[in-house]
Amino acid sequence: MRPSQRFGSALALLALCALSACGYGSQRVDSTAKVLPKGAELSTTEVRVGYFPNLTHATALVGVREGLIQKELGGTKLSTATFGAGPAAIEALASGSIDLAWVGPSPAVNGYTKLGGKGLRIVAGAASGGVKLVVDPKKIKTVADVKGRRIATPQLGNTQDVALLHWISTQGWHVDPVSGRGDVSVVRTDTKMTPNAYRSGSVDGAWVPEPTASLLVEQGAKVLLDESRLWPGGRFVITNLVVSQRFLDEHPDVVEAVIRGSVAANAWIADSPEEARRSANEAVRELTGKALPAEVVRTAWSSLVFTDDPLAATLGAQAEHATEAGLLENPVLRGIYDLGPLNRVRAQADRPPVDDAGLGVP
Repeated sequence: MRPSQRFGSALALLALCALSACGYGSQRVDSTAKVLPKGAELSTTEVRVGYFPNLTHATALVGVREGLIQKELGGTKLSTATFGAGPAAIEALASGSIDLAWVGPSPAVNGYTKLGGKGLRIVAGAASGGVKLVVDPKKIKTVADVKGRRIATPQLGNTQDVALLHWISTQGWHVDPVSGRGDVSVVRTDTKMTPNAYRSGSVDGAWVPEPTASLLVEQGAKVLLDESRLWPGGRFVITNLVVSQRFLDEHPDVVEAVIRGSVAANAWIADSPEEARRSANEAVRELTGKALPAEVVRTAWSSLVFTDDPLAATLGAQAEHATEAGLLENPVLRGIYDLGPLNRVRAQADRPPVDDAGLGVP
């Protein structure tokens, strides 16, 4: 069995495991959202969105909690579900359990290709950056010292996993993409468990998004590499807004309203960064039962950029990296983006359109 075929089986198993573990992310109406006066309904009475209780999803965290998305929806009810992994969110989108989701680029690409290019579209960006290789400074002092060590990533084939595998290949080292065995041991570890794994010494470092990277630094780890240094201009997509094709076809007005709310959330984050940071952390506390340490949030926030631009060219590059690693087999991504609604929203605000890098709907 080829690596890409093995990966497909592994990805399906991971998705099923993630779904059974989180029950579609414990789908629930978010009672933390600010209640606004009821307005006119759009073309449906309810829209269901999914996201992670994670700082890289702050667009959704503050957009929901501050009522910015609901405001744009008027009388159409906003219901939310939280997830712990991208494959679970994509599976929920494909099954019709949710209508839109904030997810990373690799789950979006995997979902798009598995569904034959007909199941979903990326309609907006959300976040860039916030991914680091953090290591035990007693064991790893230079890049060369990573060889032979155990480095954690969140999940087989997820965005950070692909990035680490690609980076390993640029060093001239070799790793089996599915087993993770090779010149570096790639250890797939749920980010909730990564700090414990690092503390116990079962991993020597991790290629992880914020706030996990800053949580590890708080434990004594050091940043060996910020992934933003590997990308032109220092920007690369970490979170997108994705919609099911069915929902987009049936309710384009609702999708555009959610996009307006997402754009408003990013604008509020830019205009009120301290207040937005506190709101995002309070949302994390309300969703998980525990807030992040304030210093961890400050450190993590400084490496994140919240943007409406989906940075399409970087998604294309990430897909190429996954193909080179043997985790994808020549994906055809033309049509994965439908940025028409986003660019209409931007035009209304006298802002220039964003580019789909040739990957938009024909």
